[in-house]
Amino acid sequence: MSAVSGLKTVTAAGTAEALGSQIIQCPLMVKALDDNTGTIYIGNNGAGDVASTNGLRLAAGDVVIFDHVGNLSSLYVDSSVNGEGVAWLLLNV
Repeated sequence: MSAVSGLKTVTAAGTAEALGSQIIQCPLMVKALDDNTGTIYIGNNGAGDVASTNGLRLAAGDVVIFDHVGNLSSLYVDSSVNGEGVAWLLLNV
């Protein structure tokens, strides 16, 4: 069975990383970690990147739900602070 939840932290602020590589067939919830001190950016600019200029901004504890993503690798995460990130959870599994 595939994972139904996970954690993704950004090693180097300003360098977007794929949320994961798992195929998903249900809604996806992404939550900025409660102890983040900076801003998280999530999205995909069409070229496999996300930044403060084109991503959805999440402050600590903010949540977004995606109805259909298809694969975790289609979403990218970046952070304004090294080592901060998000937790994700598949819904209606």
